[in-house]
Amino acid sequence: MKTVLSGIRPTGNLHIGNYFGALINFLKMQEENKCYFFIADWHSLTTHPDPSLLHVNVRNVLSEYLACGLDPEKATLYIQSDVPEIAELYLLLNMHAYLGELEKTVSFKEKARQNPNNVNAGLLTYPVLMATDILIHNADYVPVGKDQEQHLEMTRNYAQRFNHKYGVEYFKQPAAYNFGQELIKIPGLDGSGKMGKSEGNCIYLIDEPKVIEKKVKKALTDSGPAGLNAPKPDCIENLFTIMQTVSSPETLQHYNDLWNRAEIRYGDFKKQLAEDIINVTTPIRERIYDIKNDDAYLRKVTREGAEKARESASKTLKEVREIMGFKTF
Repeated sequence: MKTVLSGIRPTGNLHIGNYFGALINFLKMQEENKCYFFIADWHSLTTHPDPSLLHVNVRNVLSEYLACGLDPEKATLYIQSDVPEIAELYLLLNMHAYLGELEKTVSFKEKARQNPNNVNAGLLTYPVLMATDILIHNADYVPVGKDQEQHLEMTRNYAQRFNHKYGVEYFKQPAAYNFGQELIKIPGLDGSGKMGKSEGNCIYLIDEPKVIEKKVKKALTDSGPAGLNAPKPDCIENLFTIMQTVSSPETLQHYNDLWNRAEIRYGDFKKQLAEDIINVTTPIRERIYDIKNDDAYLRKVTREGAEKARESASKTLKEVREIMGFKTF
C-alpha cells in the first residue's frame, strides 16, 4: 500500500470543477492507499488572510471535504496547524534550501510581482513548507496540477539533498499521482478553459438552486450551429463537457443530436443543464450544512485526524533529528 498526500488551502468554497476533477478520484484513492488529506492553513498565511475568516474558511473546507465523501475512518484528514511537528521539520529543511533556487521559483516571482508590498519570508520558503508536508509522512505520491509540478520537483531535490548530505536513503522521491487516467477538467461558464475561483466562473457545491439557474442562464453561448453537424465553438463545447459530468448519457445524446440537426434551443439546453447540476449538488449541499453545524462531529474528526497525523509525523521528525545529530542527554 502506497502513501499518498494531498492538501488544499482554505481560501474559498469548493466548486464542481474541484469535485469532478479531483475529489471523485480522492474517494477511489482512499480505498486503495494510505491517504493523508490536510487543510493547509499555514500556507494561507503567506497572503495575510483576515484572522476573523481563517477559522471560518477552515471549517467550510473541512465540512465540504467530508460532505463529498472523504472518510476519516479510511483516510487521515487533518488541519496542518494541528501538527506542530511540521513546523520543526520545516525549520530543519530550510537549512537545506538555498536562496538562489527559492528566488527562481515561478510561484514566488509571480506572487512577488503581484504583491510587491507583501514579499515575506514565508512566501519565499513556500516550497520548503510544501516539501515538509510531503516528507513528514514520507509520501510516495502527491496529486498535483501543472502549477505545482515545480514544487514537487523541488521536494524531490530536498529529499535527495538530505539523503546525500547525511549518507542515508531515508526520504523517498515522491512522484505525481495521476490517478491512472486523464483527469476531468471542468471548464468555466465564461467560455474559458478552466473553472476557477479567481476567474469568477464557478458553480459552487453550496450554491442554492436559484443561484445555479442564474449562473447557467448567463453562461456564454453563440448564435447557434452554422449548419448540420457543425463543429461546436469552445463556449458551447464547454457547456457540453459540464453536461457530460452531471447528466445521463441519454440526455447528453439528446442535446448532441439536436446540435447536429441544428435544432438546439439554448434556453432549453441551459434549463436542462441547470436542473441536472442542481440534482447532483443538492444532496452534497445539504450534507455540507449538516456537517458544518455539527460541532461535536467536527471536533472528533479533527482531533482523531491530528492524532493519526502526529503519530506519523513524530516518527519522521525523531528519525530526522537522529540522522542530523541531535541527541538527548
